[in-house]
Amino acid sequence: MRPVPADALPQLRPWFAPERPGPLIFEHVVRTGHGRCRVDRWPHPQVVLAELPGNYALRGDPAQLEPGDLEDVTGFVDAPPEWLPALRTLDPATGVWDRLVAVLPDDAVVPPPRDHVRLLTPADAPALAGLGAEDAWIHETWGGVAGLLAAGVAYAGIVDGEPVSIAAPFYVGGEYEDIGVVTVQAHRRRGLSTASAAAVIRDIRARGHVPSWTTSPDNTGSLAVAARLGFTHVRDDVLYAVRTPIPV
Repeated sequence: MRPVPADALPQLRPWFAPERPGPLIFEHVVRTGHGRCRVDRWPHPQVVLAELPGNYALRGDPAQLEPGDLEDVTGFVDAPPEWLPALRTLDPATGVWDRLVAVLPDDAVVPPPRDHVRLLTPADAPALAGLGAEDAWIHETWGGVAGLLAAGVAYAGIVDGEPVSIAAPFYVGGEYEDIGVVTVQAHRRRGLSTASAAAVIRDIRARGHVPSWTTSPDNTGSLAVAARLGFTHVRDDVLYAVRTPIPV
């Protein structure tokens, strides 16, 4: 698999069209500069891989893979069903992670701004760097803490001067932006996730995009926040967990 130069990435867009809410990995790579895309050949690829840390999107013909092409893939893979046998050749324990995808209707009324929620800045880097492993995924699609804070898209609920509930677009597309939220265990069930996500929603709408929300059907906390904000279920989906456990 060979990397595709950044200036050639738009040529791969038909492989991931039409854009739909959910894991917008390719569009996030193109629009933010984080991550990369690789192909089996150029300029007429048969396999296209868009990748961010721990998150991948595969398109094309699995039969065109060469041995070793995907040996470094570890994480969650968005791919059509015909890719599952190839992924299980790489990792026989590849799991299927059920996902629910929702969007926010145009007429949904977002809760008003809260005084204890603010935009995060690079000065908040030490606090975000101190997040536990359970919550650190919030910045992985931005290349880490510095990338997320430099983008100016993350909001947090603040308690005693510290950000304890962080929300941000996990994926940025041309039409949709998929929201991620983490709240430190000790501060859950206080409305902080809803308030910080609402601030992100206002930004997404100001950019002319549609907020989306993706979670698993057993994540009752995430589902409750999405319901309070007015998100509407639009489809079911799956991700394939390659060499990585499905989160509980």
